[in-house]
Amino acid sequence: MIDTVVFDVGETLTRDDRYWASWADWLGVPRHTLSALVGAVVAQGRDNADALRILRPGIDLVAEYAAREAAGRGEYLEEGDLYDDVRPALSGLRRAGVRVVIAGNQTERAGQLLRALDLPADVVATSGEWGVAKPQPEFFHRVLDVAQAPADRTLYVGDHPANDVIPAAAAGLRTAHLRRGPWGSLWASGDAVKAADWRIDSLMDLLDIAAH
Repeated sequence: MIDTVVFDVGETLTRDDRYWASWADWLGVPRHTLSALVGAVVAQGRDNADALRILRPGIDLVAEYAAREAAGRGEYLEEGDLYDDVRPALSGLRRAGVRVVIAGNQTERAGQLLRALDLPADVVATSGEWGVAKPQPEFFHRVLDVAQAPADRTLYVGDHPANDVIPAAAAGLRTAHLRRGPWGSLWASGDAVKAADWRIDSLMDLLDIAAH
């Protein structure tokens, strides 16, 4: 039985294409160039921010992020950044009596923007707000704090094996791998993903999982 479903954010709830496009525009490089580099580092199992470091060796990402904010070109989220199945799936889970939590590796600002979208969720939290990020075990300890359910009745949903499936399972949570975005698609048949309790192609699949 599943009492709580916890969602990753990037490429689980939100599309990342505009995020990377905004970085390309800020750095003054073609969007396709940065997109291709993101794909390359993902395929190598590296941090996706390494694509920015390849383009600008020695870049200070914290300072650059602050400069973007100061220039009015910082983070923002709008309804169009959500995948189409997000609101129906989250609403359906809550109607079924399932607690819905959103917790991913995002900034404090992203947490504010997510809450401003008024998603059907009981809790919205980010690594920036918690001061700890996936795949660190402490992140999933915080997840269980807000889940208000035993680990074996809490389901973590995400697209990234190394950040989502593996560490969530190590913390005792149930896991669902979402085949979505570059990470979810690239590693959909990998051994780590095969170890997930469920493999899904849509968030709507969670309604049946929670019901059974």
